[in-house]
Amino acid sequence: MNKEEIDNAIGAHGSWKVRLKDAIETGRSDIPVETIRKDNNCQFGKWLYGGTLSTADKTSAHYKKVRELHAEFHKSAARVTELALAGQKTEADQMMTRGGEFAAVSSRLTSAMMEWKRV
Repeated sequence: MNKEEIDNAIGAHGSWKVRLKDAIETGRSDIPVETIRKDNNCQFGKWLYGGTLSTADKTSAHYKKVRELHAEFHKSAARVTELALAGQKTEADQMMTRGGEFAAVSSRLTSAMMEWKRV
């Protein structure tokens, strides 16, 4: 397992908050919703599903948890984008705020990545 990949992923997924807030404000997104929804398009997703991780890594509980939360993260980000593109700013904002779906899954994913990095 490459700790640098996890550090990079934490930073990259943090930048999604900025991207999503911009989509909420403008009602536009430079990335299609279906692309956002897929968890294997981003660098971290490519690494997670790619061939550089060992079999032991890919069968570990940490990997499975991170992969599951990463998929949830992308589904939630896609939902925020859908709402933003539909002009439903309030609903999209609610998903982003503390206790909202996106904020919660983002926090759980970051915690799971940090935990995996420690082992």
